[in-house]
Amino acid sequence: MGKGGEVELDLLTESVVEGVLVTGTASADVEGECSRCLEPLTDTVLVHITELYAYPDSTTDETTEEDEVSRIVDDLIDLEPVVRDAIVLALPQVPLCEPDCQGLCPECGGRRAELGPDHGHETIDPRWAALQERFSGDNSEEK
Repeated sequence: MGKGGEVELDLLTESVVEGVLVTGTASADVEGECSRCLEPLTDTVLVHITELYAYPDSTTDETTEEDEVSRIVDDLIDLEPVVRDAIVLALPQVPLCEPDCQGLCPECGGRRAELGPDHGHETIDPRWAALQERFSGDNSEEK
């Protein structure tokens, strides 16, 4: 979900003794890339929200720290921080296009899913590299 992305809310607000209780769901379409193969991916995140917004001068307002409980300010409730935090916490830390994504080949950078199971790169022991160069079949230096 990029900046300015839409979030769909389905909420119930109830007046309770200490304030307004907000319950329901928020959903948003998110875009990103696979953390293994870097392919673009999209998904929908759905989170459940339960948040009490305390009335000014209520017992809850007076007995809790400012960051412990949301507050009603000028008869308004601010849903943005609660919804944003819930969605961000629901996002996977390691997004994958497929649960068994094989990622990229460290040698050529190709996607392993497209390269096939027989894909590989010949690795030569550096101690033998000079001999391989000498006997590689390139006889252009010989007269």
